[in-house]
Amino acid sequence: MKCRQALAAAFLFALSLPAAAKDLDISGLAQTDFRLLSEDLGAALSYKPLTPAEPLGLFGFDIGIAATGTKLENSAAFQKAGVDNVSTAVVPSVRLNLGLPFRFDIGAMAGGVPGTNVRLWGTELRFAILGGGVAVPAIGIRGSYTKLTGVDQLDFDTKGLDISISKGFAFFTPYAGVGRVWVTSAPKDLPTAIPTTESFSLDKLFVGANLNFAIVNFAFEGDRTGDATSYGLKIGFRF
Repeated sequence: MKCRQALAAAFLFALSLPAAAKDLDISGLAQTDFRLLSEDLGAALSYKPLTPAEPLGLFGFDIGIAATGTKLENSAAFQKAGVDNVSTAVVPSVRLNLGLPFRFDIGAMAGGVPGTNVRLWGTELRFAILGGGVAVPAIGIRGSYTKLTGVDQLDFDTKGLDISISKGFAFFTPYAGVGRVWVTSAPKDLPTAIPTTESFSLDKLFVGANLNFAIVNFAFEGDRTGDATSYGLKIGFRF
């Protein structure tokens, strides 16, 4: 029952994202501005773990609603693209992780930036090199992917690879990880030949904590991708 209620709440949350009020318009951007905008989008829209390294176990699950806020380093580029008065990109999302055999977990998320036409979905596959225990931490390696939708002029995605470590202490599980994000940002259907595609990579560092109180689960996370800093919070259920 609780699982069905959580899924229903997540679905309603996704439907409640506001309709686009500001369309991201990259036509006419100089190449430098497009690169700066793409770097901030890479930091804001790349996959945020919001979960410790320890595996969920077979048919274990972690479901919740989340929000991440990324401090934009290049807000002037967003203004030139038609999104005014923005210094932080807030991305609410619904998220689900499911435990598989052999210490594998899969995950998925969907969200967007309210007040814009930016929508996205993402997925991850994680393998626990060490499953963790009373005396040893869990260590996991994750591959991730996110895809931007809703912006007709932009074909944008990120691919990520990271390794993380966590150690549980009763209901409290701190975790940390390092990795890299590869960004592809390709204009499409523009009336001009500029800007052109940008492909680049960003270093990633994150730390967080998961608190599981049996009836509710909280995850807090700080992330540094490239030059931009993000903070995230997830509330849901983890069993």
